[in-house]
Amino acid sequence: MDVLAYLIPISLLLGGIGLAGFFWTLRKGQYDDPEGDARRILSDEWDDRPKP
Repeated sequence: MDVLAYLIPISLLLGGIGLAGFFWTLRKGQYDDPEGDARRILSDEWDDRPKP
């Protein structure tokens, strides 16, 4: 039963880190254009040169 005194705060800390990471990616715009990425990966057009 004493192990719960360690496991509950650790799980809350890890959950908070995961939530903070999600909000950080949300603020950085990682999820702005998922439809464009899905269409770009299925496109037959090949661009061998990277864009500047």
